Amino acid sequence: MSSTLLIIEDDLNVGNMLQEALELEGYEVNRAYSGTEALMILEKLKPDLILLDLMLPGLSGDELISRIDNIPTIVMSARSDLDSKIELLKKGACDYVTKPFAISELLARIEAHLRLASAGKSGVNCDDGDVIRTGNITLDTSLLSVIIGDKETNLTRTEAAILGILMRNAGRPLGRNTILDRISDDTPDCTERSLKQHVSNVRKKLQQLDGIDHIEAIYGIGFQFNES
Repeated sequence: MSSTLLIIEDDLNVGNMLQEALELEGYEVNRAYSGTEALMILEKLKPDLILLDLMLPGLSGDELISRIDNIPTIVMSARSDLDSKIELLKKGACDYVTKPFAISELLARIEAHLRLASAGKSGVNCDDGDVIRTGNITLDTSLLSVIIGDKETNLTRTEAAILGILMRNAGRPLGRNTILDRISDDTPDCTERSLKQHVSNVRKKLQQLDGIDHIEAIYGIGFQFNES
């Protein structure tokens, strides 16, 4: 069964181009040309994924995104600054593509997020390159941020690398040397002496988001990430 997508875009040329490309890939496509029209459609239809432009007549994309409930939403915008991306991810976007974009890249992102959404419904841990999800915990290693529920905190590059390797091996203890070896290319400044402090910093940041200690110290071995 093909996935259903909703394009919310007021530019006819852009919308037509997207619809044609998506239908060629076998997706069922619906269209909305304003934020208000999109809300009316969403009252009757729950698509598998939404492509959302920000500059919409009436209700803007920025206003609309916080009213979209539990549907993966990829924002399409000419804004390229990091603060805008982080703010939209906080509001509920699962991804952000900067206009102009290559349609091949967008198609790949759509496929990845549909796969993640499907796996998430089955309780499977998901890893999509820069974005790693375990349960309701989402780490974006490119934006250096982690989100639990509706709360977010920023990480240093070293902290994000450490959390990434731990989340990819959730439920399994990892030795200190294994962690250091796997993150060495990205964080040459992290040493055996400083690793413990970096892990402690990550534990505190995660605990501030949901009150749970997600990283367990395994005596004589190293550390283990636990979803709960």
